[in-house]
Amino acid sequence: MDSNTALTENETPTRRKILYGVGILSILAAISTFLRFPIAAKKNAIACKPESKKIKMLSQDGRLVEIDESLLTQNKRKISDKELQHWIKK
Repeated sequence: MDSNTALTENETPTRRKILYGVGILSILAAISTFLRFPIAAKKNAIACKPESKKIKMLSQDGRLVEIDESLLTQNKRKISDKELQHWIKK
């Protein structure tokens, strides 16, 4: 019995050192993860492009298409019926 108690007493400090080391490493890993990815603070918000206004227009072959308003020139004038009839390809 004395030999069994002597072994456990000798192994106990080594086991405790290992457990303390593992505990410290896990705490350090948790702290580094928290510092890298903070939960409470927003780091960088994704900048989304605002929705551009779409305009429906008639294409040259007679289909209805949607075009961004930013792609059009500011020269807005109505075309006549004759221009429209000659413009559409049949």
